[in-house]
Amino acid sequence: MHLPERLQYFPISFFAMIMGLAGLSIAWRKAQQVLGISPALDSLVGLLAGLAFIALAGLYLGKFLNYPDAVEEELKHPIKLNFFPTISISLILLSVIALPYSHGLAAALWIVGSLLHLLLTQYVLNSWIHHEHYEIHHINPAWFIPVVGNVLIPITGMDLGYPEISWFFFSTGIIFWLVLFTIIFNRVLFHHPLPDRLMPTFFILIAPPAAGFIAYVKLNGDIDNFARVLYYGGLFLTLMFFTQGRRFVKLPFALSWWAYSFPIAAITIATLLMFERTGAEMFLYLGISLLALLSLIVCYLIYRTALAVRGGKICQPE
Repeated sequence: MHLPERLQYFPISFFAMIMGLAGLSIAWRKAQQVLGISPALDSLVGLLAGLAFIALAGLYLGKFLNYPDAVEEELKHPIKLNFFPTISISLILLSVIALPYSHGLAAALWIVGSLLHLLLTQYVLNSWIHHEHYEIHHINPAWFIPVVGNVLIPITGMDLGYPEISWFFFSTGIIFWLVLFTIIFNRVLFHHPLPDRLMPTFFILIAPPAAGFIAYVKLNGDIDNFARVLYYGGLFLTLMFFTQGRRFVKLPFALSWWAYSFPIAAITIATLLMFERTGAEMFLYLGISLLALLSLIVCYLIYRTALAVRGGKICQPE
């Protein structure tokens, strides 16, 4: 199948790669701040994330212009629909990366990303509420993606001087996180298990409390008891999935494997932030270990994705 034809099947879920790369960049920046070492690797990974976003955005724009029916089909799909906010989340994360280098660029990325995410969240919620085709087996942890974006917005928003807007998005994210968390556990416990292709999305459960902790500390200015509830909730979920590691490593590779990256990045950054604010050395050792693991995972995901693209296993009809 030639490239123009394969473009028809270019998946919206590809943008999860940007979230993983951006998360790794921000995690390395936090580690460099905590350890007092000179900036280096975070800038390189951040640049890679930005270039990858431009490339993926160009490809998906080509799909939209040449195959609008295929894009519309994804927008109506009960699972793929939830990956559209990865575009706005990518812009929000890129604003975090850009802030130390260019206030203007960071502000532009944040404003566009936040507005787009608000529109996409409203669209997704409208689809959920006024649906005609959703069933309980359609729900999976990828449905958290629109929620995760909301809790990320305060990270740059507070530095740009928008506290009330930041609280608005944070509150929205936390409320819907609690609602979806309950629904997803009901689906997992009392209905058929997730198919293998979606199993990696379980790691997305880590992201809302871990990213919520980071955003809440930014909003609140300090670590209080609610912050601890968020952090330790995310840490418990991380440990729970790590103890099930054998199940995950046996899965066949798919783009859904990128769901491992950003949640681990979020809990890594949260752990390093806990060390920065509390001074407890256990958080330093845990944070460095998670950072090393995250770096290995992202490198491996890049390698496997490149092999899959080269082998023509991606952008194929399902």
